[in-house]
Amino acid sequence: MTITVTSPITGAAQTGFTSPTYTLTGDTPPNPNGKQNAVTALGGTQAGASVHSVASPFTISAFRPAIFKALGKANPTTGVISTVPRNVYKVITRKGLLPLAGQAPVTMLVTTTFEVPAGADLASPGEVRAAISAHIGAMNQQSAGIGDTLVSGII
Repeated sequence: MTITVTSPITGAAQTGFTSPTYTLTGDTPPNPNGKQNAVTALGGTQAGASVHSVASPFTISAFRPAIFKALGKANPTTGVISTVPRNVYKVITRKGLLPLAGQAPVTMLVTTTFEVPAGADLASPGEVRAAISAHIGAMNQQSAGIGDTLVSGII
C-alpha cells in the first residue's frame, strides 16, 4: 500500500477544538516525486482556522526520494559496510497564518522526515514499521500538548 490520504481526515486533539475534520481535494505537488492535497473544508469546531487559498495555503504533501540509494558492498576483508546511505521521505503540511492582525499570511511548515538506511527496507521492515508506529503514536498522543507548546513556548 502507498500513501494515499483519503478525505475527510480526522484531526488529532487540540486545545479549543472539538472533533476537527479536514476535507481534502487532490492538488499538484511542487515536484513529481510527491502527492499533495489541499484542505478545502473544515468540520467540527475550529475557532480561528481557515481552509486553503492562494494567499493562505493549507496543504499536506508526501514525497519520496527522486533517486533511491542502494546499500554498498561490504569490505572484502572486514565484511563491514563503511557508509550506509539513507533514502529520505518527507511529509510536509503547509498552513498560512497571520503573524499579526492586518498583515499578509505567512506559511508555517510542519515537516516529518523519514531517513531510512538503505537495505533496512529488506533486512528489517518490522523495525521500520515499529519506528513509524511509535513516532506517529507519540505525535498523536501529544497533539494538544505540541499545539499548546507552539502557542505558549512552554514545553
